[in-house]
Amino acid sequence: MGTVFSFDVRGGEPGAVRAALDEAVGRLHRADEVFSTYRDDSQVSRLARGDLALDACDPEVAEVLELCAEAERLSEGWFSTTYEGRLDPTGLVKGWAAERAARHLVAAGAEGVSVNGGGDVQLCGVPGPHRPWRVGVSDPARPGALAAVVSAAGVDELAVATSGTAERGAHIVDPRTGRPAVTDLVAVTVVGPRLTWADAWATAAFAMGSRSALGWLEELPDAEALLITAGDEVRCTGGLAARLG
Repeated sequence: MGTVFSFDVRGGEPGAVRAALDEAVGRLHRADEVFSTYRDDSQVSRLARGDLALDACDPEVAEVLELCAEAERLSEGWFSTTYEGRLDPTGLVKGWAAERAARHLVAAGAEGVSVNGGGDVQLCGVPGPHRPWRVGVSDPARPGALAAVVSAAGVDELAVATSGTAERGAHIVDPRTGRPAVTDLVAVTVVGPRLTWADAWATAAFAMGSRSALGWLEELPDAEALLITAGDEVRCTGGLAARLG
């Protein structure tokens, strides 16, 4: 998946949680082996070349591709699993893998879990009594500064995902042209319960541009968003304020 993952795990029986953490890390490595488009021997690369049938892949491949198809449908094609004519589900798989890792730790008894995959975060439970998880959203115009702070107060699960050009340059593709997306946006942050969808929606919204993205995001269930334009204008969905703090 080409990025660094970090974990913050609170509570639970230490032995069980430690074992679950080792398993979660192993699952992330396995996901990279299966889904990496940079590895010629990954199942996704072999599937894209026609060297491997879908029913011969790990079951997770079909699961992820079904989720990608749903993301493509709900975004009216702005989310795509095709890059330079080849199968590429990486716009969704990182969020899916991080969310799955967090849920595995919760199932093992952890009371609070934060899994951060390259800046996209899945939160579950709480870090301590009467203390919600909080996630800072970087301001792309002012390195080291924050554009907002998202709070998970009052919810059991929250995900925060950002797509933009500040960290990785023009890496998001316009699926209509196959070329880097040219929009008025520099960053889109999506907040929702599941990182699988928050990650995909942030990518699709960035490719759309602010004029189309804001209205589309407003219509999505369980999603709020912060959009920052190249002119340093900040636009938000109507319910985002309730998640800031």
